Amino acid sequence: MSTVIAATAAGLRQRTEALETALRKLAVEHRPATFASSLGAEDMVLTDAIVRCGAAIEIFTLDTGRLNPETLSVLDLVRSRYGYEILAYRPNPSAVDEYVRNHGPDAIYESVELRSRCCEIRKVEPLKRALAGKRAWVTGMRRAQSVTRNSLPLEEFDRAYGLWKLNPLAEWSEHEVWDYIRAHRVPYNPLHDQGYRSIGCAPCTRPTAAGEDLRAGRWWWENPESKECGLHKRPTDAGSATATAQRKHA
Repeated sequence: MSTVIAATAAGLRQRTEALETALRKLAVEHRPATFASSLGAEDMVLTDAIVRCGAAIEIFTLDTGRLNPETLSVLDLVRSRYGYEILAYRPNPSAVDEYVRNHGPDAIYESVELRSRCCEIRKVEPLKRALAGKRAWVTGMRRAQSVTRNSLPLEEFDRAYGLWKLNPLAEWSEHEVWDYIRAHRVPYNPLHDQGYRSIGCAPCTRPTAAGEDLRAGRWWWENPESKECGLHKRPTDAGSATATAQRKHA
């Protein structure tokens, strides 16, 4: 058993060193850089690593107006632990009001189009403001999170936003994420202890049951191929969606 523990610790050290190296390199070569945190487990790993290694990377989150109180509490946890104030970008109030007036507060359940429009207002538009003037951004995405991310590269040029994009946890497993959190005593979203493995807005997130996919609790009423909010739309997404639709009607 001690051999297994030692191997796990050694593997985590290697992962951590590679992570910190990638973050420092990005901060130097693509300044100014920023990190988009959803305040979930992966993003707390990155928050800890950025602060720990002193990488000059800004950290922000998207306060959609529909986050769980537990998720918002992570801002206080970070402030208390690291003395760092995560920037919060919020949606345009008039756009939110117009959407609710025309479609109702829970129109997200009616169609993918209405759910996507809600994401556009509450997440994508604020993200564009957060990325304005930046040369690179960091995400906490992993390949194992969903079928929409299984070909995720470690780094890429994000043509949608016109800047460099680093996905330093792309090759990490969920176990490695939690090994890091435990090893470094990283504060995390209390919803993870209630069965939430992937966390978004409250109406769009539920706990996952045993045996379910990691992101099964996100937009659970939709087809897995459509489970993205538009923040990480890649040039191949439209083609993949078309191909999926064609297969269904074949």
